Amino acid sequence: MRIERPRRSALIVAGVLACSAGVLFAAAVEYPLSMTFNAQVKANEATTITSQVTVRVDNLMLESRRVRATDALQHGGFANFVNVLRTLPPVGSIALPKREVFIKYARETTDQGGTRLVLIADRPLVFLRPEEEKARAGYELTIVELRLDAKGRVTAATMTGAARVKPAPDGGVILDDYAEAPITLTPRTNPS
Repeated sequence: MRIERPRRSALIVAGVLACSAGVLFAAAVEYPLSMTFNAQVKANEATTITSQVTVRVDNLMLESRRVRATDALQHGGFANFVNVLRTLPPVGSIALPKREVFIKYARETTDQGGTRLVLIADRPLVFLRPEEEKARAGYELTIVELRLDAKGRVTAATMTGAARVKPAPDGGVILDDYAEAPITLTPRTNPS
């Protein structure tokens, strides 16, 4: 499965909710996992916003819960997906210095010789957009995507502070980010 950003069609994030794609790769990442990142996003040509983001993953979600969540999205749409996520127990958190959301979806797959870790919280962490008049309704998720090498070091990381998703006709997932661009995460520390 793949995720497409409608406003940025060239930017495709492969399979946030990979129903059947990917093989679990447990050797590179050990849980519990805690990492701190410098987060940066351009608000406009003249303004860059920076903050600290801490990601904590106690464990991956159970496979039965992942299937229930992805089935809800594929067969019932975004509202059903969010409703299912909200019934699941938290498996970690994504936090700014003064705000925290709880991870309900945590999926690890192999991808391009490393590990891809997708984390989804059932609440938005931050709304970033220069156009304040854009409605916030429906942007219910926070999504973090981490790519790690074979030694567990982060090679790429992004966060969507407020998003919604919908099934794509090809079986993928379309990501609608409230912000103009994803937030870039740079590790302050890497797991050892």
